[in-house]
Amino acid sequence: MHTARARVTDVGLISDTHGKLRQEALVALRGCEVVLHAGDVGRPEVLEGLRELTPQVIAVRGNVDGEWAAGLPELTEVQVAGRRILLLHDLKQLDTQSTTGIDVVVSGHSHQPRIERRDGVLYVNPGSAGPRRFRLPVAIARLEISATRVEAVIVELPV
Repeated sequence: MHTARARVTDVGLISDTHGKLRQEALVALRGCEVVLHAGDVGRPEVLEGLRELTPQVIAVRGNVDGEWAAGLPELTEVQVAGRRILLLHDLKQLDTQSTTGIDVVVSGHSHQPRIERRDGVLYVNPGSAGPRRFRLPVAIARLEISATRVEAVIVELPV
């Protein structure tokens, strides 16, 4: 008997590249249908490099992104595989934003990779994929979305 495998959508999460797109990050994001960049992109070339993996790259502006990033929103809601994802740079921006009906909140800024569930919402900070800061790992995250679940995993990059 053949059982159909449930459709899974892979979403790449990256943040705080600060102008540096590591080859290791591109390898770790390979196969993702969508890539979400949670700000502090650094240079437009980072987004161009990510678009070589998939044309579906969505980014928000971070606190160090200059005038080149003026067209990027500070916060945006994205729908992927029927799930609502809120994308922003600094989680403190959520003070005025409701998470009602949101499945996932993706943020950056702290450079600290973290996954947690609060009140039915999955919060993911992929950490920093740019220059190493302090002793924090260099990382990205991957989100797996299916009809029945949304799961995230942090991927530390070998640098």
